[in-house]
Amino acid sequence: MALPDIQDQVDERGIELDRVGIAGVQYPIRFNDGFTEHSGIATFDVTVTLPGDRRGTHMSRMVEVIHDELQDLEPERLPQALKVAADRLDVDRVQVGVALPMAFLVRAPASAKEAWQVCDVEFAATHSADQTELAVTVGTDVTSLCPCSKAISDYGAHNQRSRVRLTTMGRDEDVYPVDVATAFAMIRSIGSSPVFPLIKRPDERVVTMEAHDHPAFVEDMARDLSQACRERGIAHAVSVRNFESIHSHDAIASIAWGLSR
Repeated sequence: MALPDIQDQVDERGIELDRVGIAGVQYPIRFNDGFTEHSGIATFDVTVTLPGDRRGTHMSRMVEVIHDELQDLEPERLPQALKVAADRLDVDRVQVGVALPMAFLVRAPASAKEAWQVCDVEFAATHSADQTELAVTVGTDVTSLCPCSKAISDYGAHNQRSRVRLTTMGRDEDVYPVDVATAFAMIRSIGSSPVFPLIKRPDERVVTMEAHDHPAFVEDMARDLSQACRERGIAHAVSVRNFESIHSHDAIASIAWGLSR
């Protein structure tokens, strides 16, 4: 029995749609970029740019793409995987988003106790006209201590946790210029002190004094991280948000560099 393929019908309105597809698909993943291996559940979005004469797209094929091409995620293979996806979906442009938490072992500064520090990782890949672009975003926390508070106080200074997000951009042969572990380390190197998942009293003493010796505004952190990326010649975007401890608002700073190259 032949079943009708309604999605393949011609649409007479002639209106191209920027994105059509599936979102929020939770699927097992095995990640390996040559530096970090990780297994877990990721959230996938798969969309296409739908031509104006096509009524619909085949969304079941998008799940097949996730299963066949993306559940073993190797960033440097994404151009090949997205080319396969574009061919299977019969489109010129396909977009894939993948979000998942990853964890890295972090050692406390004095006791050397190890524990896992989780960060958020997002991949946003676009394939069009035989060109692939990839944005990789890593988000994690640092500690920041206010330079102004330190300067005007007889003792002490207010400090807080700061959420830092670094997005690095790659394309084609250099689609993955910064691996996730390096981006995680770059973020932890700015601010007043890294945060640690496990600290004993000697560690707390070290962290407290290190933060006091390295005060930083959101502006300082955004600029320092951007400068580190510029020295590597990497197109990037940085955002910093202080969860302020003495204000009823948060403080934010952001910068983008080299994204339209």
